[in-house]
Amino acid sequence: MRLANLLSNLEHIDFKGDPEIEITGLAYDSRQVKEGYLFVALKGNDLDGHDYLGDAVQRGAVALVMEAFNGTPEKIAAVRVSNSRKALSRLAARFYEEPAAGLSLVGITGTNGKTTTSYLLESILMAAGAKPGVIGTINYRLGGRTYPAPVTTPESLDIMRLLREMADEGVTDVIMEVSSHALDQNRTADCPFKIAVFTNLSRDHLDYHQTMEAYFRAKSRLFSGLSAAHSDSQAYAVINQDDPKGNELIRLTQAPVMTYGLGTYCDFRADGVSADYAGITAQLTTPVGAAAVRSPLLGTFNIYNILAAAGAAVALGIALEDVITGIEQLRVVPGRLETVPNGRGLRIVVDYAHTPDALSKTMQTLKPLAEGKLITVFGCGGDRDKGKRYDMGLAAGQQSDLVVITSDNPRSEDPAAIIEQIEKGTRESGLPKAAWSSPRPASAARGYVIEADRRKAIRMAVGMAGSQDLVLIAGKGHEDYQIVGGERRHFDDREEAGLAASERG
Repeated sequence: MRLANLLSNLEHIDFKGDPEIEITGLAYDSRQVKEGYLFVALKGNDLDGHDYLGDAVQRGAVALVMEAFNGTPEKIAAVRVSNSRKALSRLAARFYEEPAAGLSLVGITGTNGKTTTSYLLESILMAAGAKPGVIGTINYRLGGRTYPAPVTTPESLDIMRLLREMADEGVTDVIMEVSSHALDQNRTADCPFKIAVFTNLSRDHLDYHQTMEAYFRAKSRLFSGLSAAHSDSQAYAVINQDDPKGNELIRLTQAPVMTYGLGTYCDFRADGVSADYAGITAQLTTPVGAAAVRSPLLGTFNIYNILAAAGAAVALGIALEDVITGIEQLRVVPGRLETVPNGRGLRIVVDYAHTPDALSKTMQTLKPLAEGKLITVFGCGGDRDKGKRYDMGLAAGQQSDLVVITSDNPRSEDPAAIIEQIEKGTRESGLPKAAWSSPRPASAARGYVIEADRRKAIRMAVGMAGSQDLVLIAGKGHEDYQIVGGERRHFDDREEAGLAASERG
């Protein structure tokens, strides 16, 4: 594509060079530049792409997009813009020939529930005969193929590349988990969402956003910009009205709104919700009719994810019959209240809960399912919001019988320092520190222990469990790695729990 064509819809401050040169590709990482590429310099938290302009040129870049003409090499086309991230989004959409134009895009945002809602909606779409693609936390999926997901929502260039591949393969609908980072960094600026879904808001990512208000403002951008993507008759906002921020989002968006929740004031609601170790049953009431549903997913809080997916599906024009079929066909979401099969018949559940709200709700869900004690294993990630560590420790101590505090992904932090911050909350919950280890003496009714080695911690918890107990291993869910220092090691909670149960047997 000629550079002039690429820049035709891009707002830019200045330009120098030859507008007729041919651009063969785009990159925002200088290491990915090839001959004939246009390189876009992005400013990040740790690195600044403007420091790598020379490297990009050496690797073959023939055009540069930047926020300042500082040291621009001669004979290289250069474009100055006010915001490189916005520019990258527009350039990527143009380069890949507006790949979203023929797709129905559904964006799901919120602190918790995005992944489960995306899996439910994907199942519903398949039940209705559609061909969905998914861009989410666990992976990116299309046509039976999966790609690893390094982040929940990729950079705009990668989004447009994925959307082009999906469009070329006949995908009809794309479900995208939209993170607050992505919204704040304009990664989805040129994604014309047809449906925007809000799950909930609770504390997370304050290492990045600093305040809850800034966190909410980032999330709200998906809704405040919705009407610009489609006419009001096409675009819909699907909002959890039971969440305290739900009504605020309703006021912010210009698109028609469909609400969901347990209150009679909601467009989509559930009555008679019941949950056991076999799943959830409820009576759904929707604007297109009512129906009974039974989902194999664990946990009463999943009724909100079911309602969110149902709302998005109906907004897309899917029949209620297909909505119910899709919900009932989804057996499990990887790492989300996922049970670990084992020959001992122990009840072991792995969950991604890594925020105070998610951990609390997960324990509230599992506690009634434990005929004996609830044993919780968890830690907190390093180089992330430190303020939630106390809250998670407090919640675990209040709602579990036995707690094993361990490491999550400590990254560059000292695991012992992270554990100390968690332990303060657990100690102040009133749960006593115990002297026992695996196997648990019968006299140890309640208490917590510390085991920094996550593998040993899981084995300890499984070793403590009796036939009536339930073990929750929280924090990492679907992740099959652990990051210690700068090293990424293979580690899967599900594998470790299964091995621990078999060793015990």
